[in-house]
This record gives sequence, structure tokens and C-alpha cells, in this order.
Amino acid sequence: MKRIPTFIMVLACAVASAQNINDVVRYSSENILGTPRYQAMGGAFGALGGDLSALNVNPAGSAVFNYSQLTFSGSNYNRNNDALFGNTLQNTELNSLELNQAGGVFVFKSSDSPWKKLALAFNYDMVRNFDNEFFAAGNTTNGIDNYFLNFANGQALGPLRVQDGEFIEDAYLDIGSSIGFGAQQAFLGFQAVLIDPTVDDDANTTYFSNAEYTGVNQEYLQSTTGYNSKFTLNFAGQYQENLYLGAALNFHTVVYDRVTLLDEDGYDAASPIQFTSFDNFLHTEGYGFSFSVGGIAKLNDNIRVGGTYQSPTWYELTDDIAQRINTNLAVSDIDFINFNVVNFFEEYRIKTPSKLTGSVAVIFGQDGLLSFDYGYQDMSQAELRPTADPNFASENDFIAGQLGVVNTYRIGGELRFDEVSLRAGYRYEDSPYENGDIVGDLTAYSGGIGYNFGGSRLDLAFSRSEQDVIESLFDSGINSTAMVNRINTNITLGYTLKF
Repeated sequence: MKRIPTFIMVLACAVASAQNINDVVRYSSENILGTPRYQAMGGAFGALGGDLSALNVNPAGSAVFNYSQLTFSGSNYNRNNDALFGNTLQNTELNSLELNQAGGVFVFKSSDSPWKKLALAFNYDMVRNFDNEFFAAGNTTNGIDNYFLNFANGQALGPLRVQDGEFIEDAYLDIGSSIGFGAQQAFLGFQAVLIDPTVDDDANTTYFSNAEYTGVNQEYLQSTTGYNSKFTLNFAGQYQENLYLGAALNFHTVVYDRVTLLDEDGYDAASPIQFTSFDNFLHTEGYGFSFSVGGIAKLNDNIRVGGTYQSPTWYELTDDIAQRINTNLAVSDIDFINFNVVNFFEEYRIKTPSKLTGSVAVIFGQDGLLSFDYGYQDMSQAELRPTADPNFASENDFIAGQLGVVNTYRIGGELRFDEVSLRAGYRYEDSPYENGDIVGDLTAYSGGIGYNFGGSRLDLAFSRSEQDVIESLFDSGINSTAMVNRINTNITLGYTLKF
């Protein structure tokens, strides 16, 4: 049989790895980032306004400002992950520093119109920081050979061969463009000699593993970087004394990189395969658009209520993928393509669900305030598009059955002592899955302090969130999972200049 075993590092250029429910969940959720005041109070600003990041909750909030101002915020993100794989627990910690917010608002007052104030605002917020990492290591009976067998069985052997005079990279790319991602995975397993055909015939469609074991040792590292940012253009006005109305256009930018590294050994002494490594690199980038409308009403001097409609977000994304595989049966006598080579895949779209938010706040004059927000989002309405694509249609049916309603509760408070403000917040968010074991509910606590210099203000916030997640090491073919306890801690410093 014609085969070139080697250390293979190749790229697909025509058929991407299948987009699935994980992509939908990733781009549908937003963290409580933004200004320190916003973070310290748990993001409970729907009936308050008066903060640039509060425009993410209610676009009417810019009309609450009494003065024009600029705000800039930077955060240190700490990610602490405990990953349980088999009976082994591994800890990983990561820190990153980002300028996560910048924006301004311009307030125009009128004395001879029922519209007492008009406000124009712009704001950049990093609504999701993807910098993260977890490491899992342990013994399992589910070897990586099962991943390749899953894709290979049913696939004819003929296309998996490298033809005379053909480079292995070209063969891989040709398979991707003509047959698809699944056949590419079968190709990798076959060329690395991890799997072999039952019969050495081009028409053969059954395969067996060259790995013999009762259990294998696996080490798996997943490292992600990137962000989901939102740039908001906002217009709002105060009508008479008690009503604020606003609207916003939101422009989203996504950059997401994920590297997964798997090393496997511990096979039986008589096994032809004695070690396997299998690495993947995914790069996603794209943009999105959404809009929001909202209002805030003063019921009296102490109580305000707010309501917001956040439209779906329509994303257009592209994926690039690189893979490499090695085994002790492979030889390394030909060139390979490295991860720096980028080929773009066909564009696809994701529509995340709309969101409704209701809010109430109690104002205690100049002494402080309490605020509460409730958010409702039906994640089962998320879609991969185009919906006419048969693969997306079946995955959308799966999404509708697996995802459910996300209820979000936010509580925030502030006490003021002359120029000093003390703040605290709490946030609870339901799992987006009907089965809460896959992704658990999120709980978060926050606090902060601010000092008002008159023409400017300095704010500091601390926030901590915790969530349990079952991480699948691979999307299909192998059901290995790690239980990861995620603890995210943010420290944010911001400066506001009034003018």
C-alpha cells in the first residue's frame, strides 16, 4: 500500500471542522467586564445609567449623565482552573493584562424644550476575554485511536493513499476539498500508522487499531486566547423630568485561537504503537452586529424602573485549522507545513438569541443606592446559518433540544461618604444547557471603591466568578471529558474625566 508515515502538520483550505453547539454558546455569552464601577456593582445598571458600560444593559442610561465625560479602564484577568480527569486533579493558572474599556459621552442640555437633555455616546468594551488554559492528565481506557476509527470506518481506503509524485500536504488538502473534514481525520490516522485497513483494497471501508492497551496515559493541554469586543454608538434623551429613552448600535469583533496538545503512551509492551501525539490549532475571526432599545422611568425621587430589548447578534465568522500527528511508527523524512501557514475556510454565520432585561433601583439621595436586574434569554433559539445547510439543520435541531432559558440575576449597591464610594455586587446566571451538569450555573461576587476628585474620578474593582464545566477533549469520536472548575478573578482600575 502507498503510504508516507511521518510527523504531519497540515492545513485544510476548503472544508472546515464542523461548527457546533460549542461555538454558539461561546459567542452568546458575555462576561461582566467594563468600567470598575460597573463591575463592582455586578453589572446591575439597567435602571441606573450614568456609566458607559451600563449602555450594554440599557442604552437609555447615557441620558442620565449630567456632564460630558471620558472613561478608560484596564484589567488584570486571573484564570484558575482545576481539571479532574480520571482520578487525577491538575491545576493551571494564567494572568493577562488588557485595556478592556474606553469611551465617552457628550451631554447637551436644553432649557426651552420638553427634551431636557440629549446625549451622544460611544464606548468600547471587551465583553469576553478568551485567554484561558487547562491541563488534564490521567489514565483512561478511551485511547485516541477511537477518534480516528470513528471517522475511518465507512470511508473507502483509496482516497486515503498518497499517489505517486503527490505531496502529503496536497493529498490532505485534496481530501478536504472533495470529501470533507471527516475523511481528513481518517487520512491522518492512516498515514500515521495508528490505524490500518482490514483489507488492503481501495474499496475497503473497515479499519482496525495498531494500538493495543487496557489503559493509556493521556496528557491534554488546551490553551485559548482572543476576545469578543463590542463598540457601541448610542443616542439617548431625557423627556421632561422622569423619562429617559435610548437606542444603540453595537458592532462586535471576534478573535479566537485555540491550541490543543495531546500526548498518549502507556500501551501494552507488545503493541506496535508505543506513543501518539495529536495537536490541533483553530483560529476564528469575524464580526457581528446587534442593536438595543431601552427606557428608564423615575416613579418618584427614590425609585426608578428600566426595561431593555437587546436584539439577536448576527455574526459572520471564518475558521482556519491546522493539525499534526506523530507516532513511533512514523518517519520524518519529508517537509511539513507549520502552524504559521493560514488558509481561510468558507464563511459561516451564527445568530445568538435576543435578550430582555427588567430593572429596578432605589436611590437614597446622595447617600447611596440599591439596584436589581433580571435578564431573560432563550438559548434554544440560537442558530448556525445558513439553515439550509443539512449539517447546520441537524445541529440546530440538537441546539434546540440541548439549550434552554438563561435567567440572569444581578444585584448591586453603593454607599457614598463625601468623595468616597464603596460598592458591592452579586450575579447569578443559569446554565445555558438544559442539563446543568455540562455547564454549571455561574455565581459571581464583586466589590470596589471610588474617589471623586470633582472634575475626575478614580475607581477600583475586584470581581470573582466560579463555574463548573465538563470539557470534551474532542468534539466527536471519543467521549473523554475533564471536569473543570473555573475561577475567574478580575482587578480593574479606571479613570474618568469630566468636562
